[in-house]
Amino acid sequence: MQTYGNPNVTYAWYAGNTGVTNRSGRFIASHIGHTGLICFGAGANTLFELARYNPSLPMGEQGLVVLPHLAGLGIGGIENGVITEPYALTVVAVLHLIFSAVYAGGAMLHSFRYKEKLEEYPQGSRPNKFAFDWTDPNRLTSILGHHLCFLALGCVQFVEWAKYHGIYDTATGTVRKVEYNLDLGAIWAHQADFLSINSLEDVMGGHAFLAFFMAAGAAFHIFTSNFGEYTEFKGKGLLGAEWVLSTSLAGAAYTAFVAAFWCSTNTTIYPTELYGEVLNLKLEIAPYFLDTASLAEGAHTGRSWLANFHYYVGFFYLQGHLWHGLRAMGFDFRRVGEIFNNLESNKISAG
Repeated sequence: MQTYGNPNVTYAWYAGNTGVTNRSGRFIASHIGHTGLICFGAGANTLFELARYNPSLPMGEQGLVVLPHLAGLGIGGIENGVITEPYALTVVAVLHLIFSAVYAGGAMLHSFRYKEKLEEYPQGSRPNKFAFDWTDPNRLTSILGHHLCFLALGCVQFVEWAKYHGIYDTATGTVRKVEYNLDLGAIWAHQADFLSINSLEDVMGGHAFLAFFMAAGAAFHIFTSNFGEYTEFKGKGLLGAEWVLSTSLAGAAYTAFVAAFWCSTNTTIYPTELYGEVLNLKLEIAPYFLDTASLAEGAHTGRSWLANFHYYVGFFYLQGHLWHGLRAMGFDFRRVGEIFNNLESNKISAG
């Protein structure tokens, strides 16, 4: 983190990521804790939406977010946009709540029982294997490789789920098994028109390709080291916690923007019976997505909630990327305040 030349800088408890800087044990604890929060949110929101779900009304007009995603995966006996087996959704919700408690226990164990820095454990011990230094490129590239590995497994799981269990097809109003179409030419062509994809087979083919692509990247980063000396030209001066955070925020912003625009217009992965009608993009002070269907009492579709939430979260992620990226490159944001102070002083002197 940028310290403006003060090697003994301290941060308040609310200063977020600074609390885990150079503390590999606490860094793992925070990851586990965040996973627990996500699991709890998923489980709690599923139960909340189940409690207010009305099967006599179109799901897309009830402002639901979690249930349409589960229904799209074919969970809950979905037929023509109506959930017929809510018990399956209850099981999913309760399992997430149980997992959240397990993750919470793991986070507290790493926070209060284990050491802050895993490198303090004996060399060669299992905890020491997970120690890392933000300035060690080989360790960071290995961590990146393991992240890519889990993302690849997630894609494989999705493809295999669609193949053997099935997902919801808006064309038939039923859950059907989908074989992936691994057409590299079509995948390449969809880079420019992915918003208009109308084939579940193509969607699964894209995920199958991503699984292979990320698995190859994982193998490269895990089993190879950097070629040649890690010089300033290759980014040695940027390597650090703040730059990793910056690039992570850039990736999150990109995926949030893609999700927002895809959700707003695509009806193959986001069927109208589950998410509501497609949206219009409007611009006042800032861009926003607007419902095209009029709902009672000013309600909004689940599609509207999803698109707008992802867009604005992506916007703030992008600002975080720029902030931390500039700090990692050495920009001193105190200079901004000094500029305004100088302008004010000149204005007073001129007056």
